Amino acid sequence: MAAEHVRSQTGADGGSTAVVVSADGTEIACERSGSGPAVVLVASALADRSDTVKLAALLAEHFTVVNYDRRGRGASGDADAYTVDREIEDIAALVGQLGGSVSLFGSSSGAVLALRAAAAGVKVDRLALYEPPFVVAKGDAGPPPDLAEQVGALLAQGRDGEAVKYFMTKVQGMPGIAVSFMKLMPKIWKNLVGLARTLPYDIAVMGDTQRGRPLDEGEWKGVDVPTLVLTGGKSPAAFRRAAGALAGILPKAEHRTLPGLNHGAVVMAPKKVAPEIIRFLKG
Repeated sequence: MAAEHVRSQTGADGGSTAVVVSADGTEIACERSGSGPAVVLVASALADRSDTVKLAALLAEHFTVVNYDRRGRGASGDADAYTVDREIEDIAALVGQLGGSVSLFGSSSGAVLALRAAAAGVKVDRLALYEPPFVVAKGDAGPPPDLAEQVGALLAQGRDGEAVKYFMTKVQGMPGIAVSFMKLMPKIWKNLVGLARTLPYDIAVMGDTQRGRPLDEGEWKGVDVPTLVLTGGKSPAAFRRAAGALAGILPKAEHRTLPGLNHGAVVMAPKKVAPEIIRFLKG
C-alpha cells in the first residue's frame, strides 16, 4: 500500500494495523498478509475482520489478502451520517492503495456490497461471493417490510441487544432459544452488541432486493467482471435461487453449490470454502 495514504497504528490487542483514509476522511483499519494478486475481504452483517481471520490465513498462502473492518466496526472510524456510497468509497480507497490485480470476496450482505462496488465502477478484476441474500421469489421468506424502522427504533431507544436479537430472529432465521444461548457467551455477545449500530448499514446495502421480486438487471449492469457465486448445499433453497438469478443476469458469472455447507460456512468452515475461492481467483 502506498505510504502517503496509509499509516500504522497499534490496536487494542497490541498488534499492528494499517489505516487507509477514505474519501470522506474516515479511517478504515485493515490487516494485510500474504503476497501476489490482491483480494479484499468484505464482511457480512454483525461481523468485523475477526470473523474472517481463518479464511484470510488460508487465502494468504496464494494471494495478498486485505482483511478490513467496515466503517463503524472494530478499529475503523465512522461518519455522522451513513450512505452506501461511503462504504463503496471505502472499498475504492483500499483497492486504490493495492494497485495491480485486485479482487473482492464478500459473504452475505458483504457480497452485495462487493457487487455494488463493482457496479459503481470500482476497478476490480474478479468477484467471489458467498450467498448474497437476495429474495427473488414470492414464496421465499424475506425480512419484515418494516425491518429498517424496527431496528432503527430499538437502536434509538438504546436497546442494542434487542436490535441484534430482532435481526437474528427476523432476518437470519435463528431460533430465539439459540440467541438466548449466545447471550451466555459474554465475549461473543458483547462483540455482537457492539456491532448493532451498523445493522442499518447492511439494511441499506440490501435495499429493496429482498422483497420476493426478480433482480433489476439495470441495477447490476456495471458488473462485467468474472464472478463466482457460491452457495451451501445445506442452506435454504432461496439462497440457490438467488444465486442462480444473479448468475443469470451477469455476463461473466458462474454459480456453484458446495455440499454440506450452510450460510455460516465462511466463519465456521473456511477450509471448505477457501479452495473454491482460490480456484476461481487464480482463473
